[in-house]
Amino acid sequence: MLGRLYAKWMYAWETALTTRDMNRVERPLEWGFEALVDAGGAGADGESLGGGRDGLEAMIELNRRIVADPQSFYGYQTPTDFRIEEHFPALYPTNVRPETLQQEREWKRRAEVGELRKVPFLRFTSAVGSGYVENDTVNARWYEVKQSVERREGENNGSGNDGGRRPKQAMIVMPQWNADAFSHNVLCEMFNRFGISCLRLSKPYHDVRRPAELERSDYAVSANVGRTIAACRQAVVDIRSCVDWLESQGYEQIGVLGTSLGSAYGFIAAAMDPRLRVCAFNHASTQFGDVVWTGQSTRHVKAAFEHAGLTQDETRAMFAGVSPMSFMEAYAATGAARWEGDTARRTLVVYAPYDLTFVVKYSREVLKNFDAHGVDYVAKVLPCGHYTTGETPYKFLDGWYLGSFIWGAFRRLRAQGTLAASEG
Repeated sequence: MLGRLYAKWMYAWETALTTRDMNRVERPLEWGFEALVDAGGAGADGESLGGGRDGLEAMIELNRRIVADPQSFYGYQTPTDFRIEEHFPALYPTNVRPETLQQEREWKRRAEVGELRKVPFLRFTSAVGSGYVENDTVNARWYEVKQSVERREGENNGSGNDGGRRPKQAMIVMPQWNADAFSHNVLCEMFNRFGISCLRLSKPYHDVRRPAELERSDYAVSANVGRTIAACRQAVVDIRSCVDWLESQGYEQIGVLGTSLGSAYGFIAAAMDPRLRVCAFNHASTQFGDVVWTGQSTRHVKAAFEHAGLTQDETRAMFAGVSPMSFMEAYAATGAARWEGDTARRTLVVYAPYDLTFVVKYSREVLKNFDAHGVDYVAKVLPCGHYTTGETPYKFLDGWYLGSFIWGAFRRLRAQGTLAASEG
């Protein structure tokens, strides 16, 4: 009885949070093949995929090619213009609620009167172009652990002695869809206390990368299928480019934390790149198309697909190339790589049974597939939903799950790397 009442209350709260923003826009279905012309050898435009085919068949075929050769689609050349820039922090809200707009004005006022200090951002040109100038400049707020902190934290590396030099460790953090520029910053500050540097990466079409015509980060997931797929490709390549930069700065152990849409991006990046050795997926699902079709957050996108006569099965097929499910085997293979005598990857999955955006049955499918592919992982359950994860008290429980896992994973990597070095 209490369980049913709790579930009813949680579903009502979750629904209220997902329906309070009135600026979601239903746009008509567009195939968007022009966004995938330069697809790294995995496909070209719709016409080249076969004369006489309609857009759906061409898009499904393109996704088959991506799944068959993901390293071509998600391959890239390392950018050459990495730079650190100093900017005032700004909110870049995605809703138009009065309290949010007031918060944005307050941050601008504080910057104008000198109450804020500028903070460092890693900036570079994305290796995947989108045609939107703002979006094609990658932006990642840089939370660097100074050497003095690294030395202090490295006094005990978990093996019972100082262990010599501590390896430099870093996390790449990607928040949820439509996150503002401050989302997840507190996690980066927490990881800094563990001696872990952080890049808080702005996803494609988010915060400072959002084109001026948008109130929300709609172009990341929309009824324009090709642009949505291209945004995922860009996000994955941006993550890998950040790994390149971190390595150039001497970082040896690197991980990724993604929430919701950021979780999907982080998973595919890790499936392509064994250098990502600590992976935390904060809300996870298997099929991109199933989330679009069943989630409350994407009901306006589903409406466009329904109005065009598409089904859930067709939606699933036309997003196969950006679905974590398509790369489970690749994730297991990159995770099985060995570094310094230790298994490369630590994996965390956090999910919520009252989730109306990443429906729980799809999150549980992630765990089943991890079991089937022999992935070593830790699963944690939040007694809430998707949006309520950001509310008290659940945000503190989520932070504990993420923080304790990442601290322990890096501590273990550090200790075993020191042991391997001493044996060598």
